[in-house]
Amino acid sequence: MAGKIRLTKRSVQTKSFALKTGEQKKKWFVIDADGVILGRLAAVVSQILRGKHRPTFTPSVDCGDFVIIVNAEKIRLTGKKMTDKEFNYHTGYVGGIKTRTPAQILAGHFPERVVEKAVERMMPRGPLGRHQMGNLKVYKGASHPHAAQSPEAIDIAARNPKNKRVK
Repeated sequence: MAGKIRLTKRSVQTKSFALKTGEQKKKWFVIDADGVILGRLAAVVSQILRGKHRPTFTPSVDCGDFVIIVNAEKIRLTGKKMTDKEFNYHTGYVGGIKTRTPAQILAGHFPERVVEKAVERMMPRGPLGRHQMGNLKVYKGASHPHAAQSPEAIDIAARNPKNKRVK
């Protein structure tokens, strides 16, 4: 009986599932961020990028999908966060701490950075998280160059009335 497993009533063994790299078929999703609350959008996008929406989720493997976000400059924040929240950065010179608000960033040349940073801060830190962030494409206009991948549209605003802010 060496090598055989005896199953009794109390010890039922189950086999766990572990996805291997390259076994997952990746899909493309497009999300319109027009009027959507930033934190709610970032939470949904980070789960799709990680692959937590799939039953075959494996924490150590990139099993997530590609996400395209359009209209990043039309994102909304609740309360007074648009003017009162501050992001600090340093220029590298002595006394070079600078501050910007989300309103200033969204009005600037790269409004997609607000969305990218919100999603990045919800992803795990490390090599896998950085690799999964490469699957995120954010554009400030309504058009994107990924039509050949035929992405599926996800309507975040329709999922919950709290997801969209009308101004």
